[in-house]
Amino acid sequence: MIKTVIMDWAGTMVDYGSFAPVEAFRQLFLDHGIEVSADVIRKPMGRMKIDHLRDICQDESVSKAWYSIYDRLPNEQDIQTMYEAFEPKLFSLLEQFAVPVPGAVELADRLHEQGITIGTTTGYTRAMLDVIVPEAAKYGYKPDSVCAPDEAAAGRPHPWMIYRNAEQLGTYPMSSIVKCGDTEADMEEGRNAGVWTVGVVFGGNILGLTEQETSVLNEQDKERMFNEVAERLKKAGAHYVISEIGKLDEIIEQINIHTEAGEVQWQN
Repeated sequence: MIKTVIMDWAGTMVDYGSFAPVEAFRQLFLDHGIEVSADVIRKPMGRMKIDHLRDICQDESVSKAWYSIYDRLPNEQDIQTMYEAFEPKLFSLLEQFAVPVPGAVELADRLHEQGITIGTTTGYTRAMLDVIVPEAAKYGYKPDSVCAPDEAAAGRPHPWMIYRNAEQLGTYPMSSIVKCGDTEADMEEGRNAGVWTVGVVFGGNILGLTEQETSVLNEQDKERMFNEVAERLKKAGAHYVISEIGKLDEIIEQINIHTEAGEVQWQN
């Protein structure tokens, strides 16, 4: 039986479309004379933010643009300097992007009513979470455990944040835990921890659509987009993929059927 669900934050439970990090990174590179596309910024989403920055700098289009301006490739000192400028940009945006996505608070309430605890992992640092967590609580989202990558040995795709949550919540075995998120890094993190993994599409980073943009999609486009994103999440390790976060408890019911039948090995 599932005892704990470990949620991602941006793009899963808050910040529909995961826009806060995208805007902060976009502004950061513009300050250095480089226009970086949203697709390039979103590709490493879910990683600890300084690792995310390193990944963007390694993108071919970004490294070429950097070389054309500075006559060399970006190095670690550049990354450290840029990250110092990045944090204030992101902090200035976080509070306005802490609103829960539709269905998130109601889902959390249903999980708690069933006795399922809620933990969290993220690409945000603890200082960033210290802005997001109390703001989300104003809207009624109050997870039972919160862990940031700078409080563990390493961030995603490593499993350490999930293990920290499990320890804090007293949850074991790992087969009694579900990890839910909107990025490939979330799925890799969950698989590496040996837990069930569920990807979410609409409201998430890979699509990167606003709630308004999603609402005007026709059913054919929605189905096509869902299938495209689901394929990416499954390749990264998702056992299940849901269209929206409010459907997670339906998947938990299915997982419980597997575990009650003794099919724990099904997750591997």
